Amino acid sequence: MKIAVATTTRADWGLLSPLASELRRRGHEVQVLAANMHFNPELGMTVREIEADGFLPALRCDVQGSPVVIASACLLQYAEALARLKPACMICLGDRFEMLAIAQAAVMSGVPIVHIAGGAVSEGASDDMFRHAITKLSWLHFTECEDYRRRVVSMGEDPARVFDTGAIGVHNILSISLMDKAVLETDIDFALDRDTLLCTMHAATLEPVLSPVRQYACLLEGLSRAMDSKPSLRLLFTYPNNDVDPAPLIAAIHEFAARYPRRVRVIPALGMRRYLSALHYVGGVIGNSSSGIVEVSSAGVPVLDIGIRQQGRMRAPSVIHADCDAGQIALGVERLFSPSLRALASRRENPYYNPDTLTVMADAIENTDFSQAYIKPFYQPCATSI
Repeated sequence: MKIAVATTTRADWGLLSPLASELRRRGHEVQVLAANMHFNPELGMTVREIEADGFLPALRCDVQGSPVVIASACLLQYAEALARLKPACMICLGDRFEMLAIAQAAVMSGVPIVHIAGGAVSEGASDDMFRHAITKLSWLHFTECEDYRRRVVSMGEDPARVFDTGAIGVHNILSISLMDKAVLETDIDFALDRDTLLCTMHAATLEPVLSPVRQYACLLEGLSRAMDSKPSLRLLFTYPNNDVDPAPLIAAIHEFAARYPRRVRVIPALGMRRYLSALHYVGGVIGNSSSGIVEVSSAGVPVLDIGIRQQGRMRAPSVIHADCDAGQIALGVERLFSPSLRALASRRENPYYNPDTLTVMADAIENTDFSQAYIKPFYQPCATSI
């Protein structure tokens, strides 16, 4: 089977890579279609990670600019690529603005979509609307937990094509070969210990009061207070994505890091293996990435979720919350080091865990007749059928 895989960010490729590799191992022809952040030098030029995993992209949609410019380019270039490559289906993940354009290109090209991570809710970002729209454009659905599977069915999707697979990111945490701590520290030029926190903060695009710049000001002020009260605290920052112009946010991170030259390290993108390895050596995670909510609990460290971006997502008991307020953030950082929360995190409870995620996904793709994916009746569930 010829299978296309759409990827536009470091985050989604880290999740899609194991599935792409498994499908290739089973003998399928996997065509990676790459775009957006993968080609941005300021954000790490992460197309190199795709190539390092043994995939030469069949599409390189290298367009930078506003979300409208990027989405428009993706719609056109993915439609052209799908018409040329003629895959049986296209796999896409998540909820970003350009992924909605890519999904539209697939529908208009007659290519059925396999959608990963539908049914979730993240009320503080436009991603929430994009995710549900992609669900309605898709033919086969892999959700991260049973509640999300039920939500997708409630949106009119046939339950026979909606699978509770668990989260592929959790599978990665439990399956990947970790880097040796000393090797990782040399690679990033920064020592890691249980007083080190890993921070990734994106813009909460639907935040009604605080602009992204103000959101970052609150974050960095809160972290500054935490750094002053805990001299052993150290921070490993990764860059935000480009839902909004990331330049002023990145500048703020570097300005903050310059105040703490031996205690803060900034890396544009860690990549999957370095990121998952780092999770096992740091003391916790802060910010508002979906990874912090979905995956990190399976690494056994606590998480401080900040602001409204991930509001509505199911979360493990070791994920705590702080509003986008400097005082609350500082207190939240202090809580990350409490023995009780760390003991709770060590239990690795995670609602997104499924022991067979990768197998269920690959089997479902292999067993689906995509040639019949044309007419999609609206499924009207009864109370006992979902």
